[in-house]
Amino acid sequence: MSQPMIILYDVPSNIPQPWAPNIWRVRLILNFKRLPYRTAWVEFPDVEETLHGIGAPPTSVKNDGRPVFSLPVIVDPIRSPQVPIVLSNANLIAEYLEVTYPARQVFPEGSRALQALFVHYIQEILAKPLLPIMVPLSHQRLPERSQNHFLSGMNSSHLSVPLEREQAWRAVQEQFDFLANILDKNSGADGDGVVAMGHELTYADFAIVSVLIWVEKVAPHDGWVRIRQWNGGRWGKLWERCKSCMDVF
Repeated sequence: MSQPMIILYDVPSNIPQPWAPNIWRVRLILNFKRLPYRTAWVEFPDVEETLHGIGAPPTSVKNDGRPVFSLPVIVDPIRSPQVPIVLSNANLIAEYLEVTYPARQVFPEGSRALQALFVHYIQEILAKPLLPIMVPLSHQRLPERSQNHFLSGMNSSHLSVPLEREQAWRAVQEQFDFLANILDKNSGADGDGVVAMGHELTYADFAIVSVLIWVEKVAPHDGWVRIRQWNGGRWGKLWERCKSCMDVF
């Protein structure tokens, strides 16, 4: 009998590797904790029907009261094959995996609240100036059916690459410079100058690296070649620290 394994739902792409940063946060934890899992690929037009069908909780509610279903989602049958756990929302999944599979911690004792705040900062502030650059490029990496689905639900101006590209990248660099100055406080006796919590990889690092993976997969020549050199090569070093967790199963 085959071993039960976690199912991670992700969106397919027309490039060899997945790129969605929120989903990568979960995949990095699964790999770091060495948990058995496989990826189930779901195109965007099928997300709502698929997730509703497996009993995934909605992640938000529309103004008219209808539920919104979004990725990532995991189905975990390891502890209870007959009634598997189904979870959505990357942060909730991360906390569940930590509690259920505590080996190789990503939330050291007493760090959960601060890491939650840090991850919120990565999502809402650090990544924000990347959106005008990365959203149009990410749209181009989707299969045609998913591209059309996006076009039907978005303002087409959001899918236009900014004309002032260098100015857009300067805004991104300002955010990375700010974060690098904060993380430099962990240098010397307080840390190795690479990871967020001093010496060991944590969920905070995976939040940063998921953004780096997004850029590397979608904009390798325009984006990643810039970012990996910023701040004395800090982001390239963090990438290397997390590289062993970047497998896709």
